[in-house]
Amino acid sequence: MTVDGLTFGSIYALVALGYTLVYGVLNLINFAHSEVFIAGAYACVFTLSALGFGPSLLSMPLYQLIGCLLAAAVAAMATSAAVAFLLERAAYKPLRTRNASRLSFLITAIGASFAIQYLIYLWRGASAESAIVMFKPEQVKILGWYASVFGTPIYNYQVIIVVAAVAMMVIVDQFVRRSRLGRGIRAVAQDPDTATLMGVDRERIIVTTFIIGGLLAGAAAVFYVMQVPSGVIYNGGFILGIKAFTAAVLGGIGNIRGALVGGLLLGLIGNYGQILLGDSQWTDVVSFVVLVLILMVRPTGLLGSDLGKARA
Repeated sequence: MTVDGLTFGSIYALVALGYTLVYGVLNLINFAHSEVFIAGAYACVFTLSALGFGPSLLSMPLYQLIGCLLAAAVAAMATSAAVAFLLERAAYKPLRTRNASRLSFLITAIGASFAIQYLIYLWRGASAESAIVMFKPEQVKILGWYASVFGTPIYNYQVIIVVAAVAMMVIVDQFVRRSRLGRGIRAVAQDPDTATLMGVDRERIIVTTFIIGGLLAGAAAVFYVMQVPSGVIYNGGFILGIKAFTAAVLGGIGNIRGALVGGLLLGLIGNYGQILLGDSQWTDVVSFVVLVLILMVRPTGLLGSDLGKARA
């Protein structure tokens, strides 16, 4: 359960980072980010289907299996980034141009979420789709290895998900703290008007922030498909998006490292709660109760909100 908790927590953390970056720069809760994630999941499944990643797994050479997964990752990340970019340009930029209120942004975000969700429904229907019905660790060469720790199998794909997610989070954190573009993101997060007067291209920073969030959501979508191969569905990102947003708040929305801590902690809390209560239906209840309790003590989350104050 600990390994599963860390695996799901890593996925929550990657999606949570998209929420926390956009909130840090725009003070906007982008509820449509869950649909950015699910678009990447569909792209992953379609790519794997096109490449024959299915019942013929056992006859594929190892290099072809790795190539399929890498191609799916590229497709998912590119698709999610494109959806995030179009979402920002079509839904949020017109509101900024008109100096709309924060309430208008929030309502637009919720509306965009449902619009994308039901566009996918009209296109693909209500059935779950999966190109990888044979995606099981014991049947896939690249995923077949596992180690037994105290009688619990730990598959190498779970290790890959956790390590890759943490590595991505570290890269983004260092990018924001040390790169020139990252300094621009911090400047806009701290004081957008002064940053603009100092020559920072605010629109470029906003677009970059959405694209980074989209890339991470696409990576999370690939990991999700690896961990939950039962298929993707048009509204499949809704609950996961809520959990990812919860992880961002738990760690301190606006704090990049807080998204990682919040995601991993939420994954562990949910799984341990399931064990203690003996019913998987209590997983979400336990997670949200713990969130409320922590926020009662630390309203800004475990690590606070400091994207605009981060220093190299």
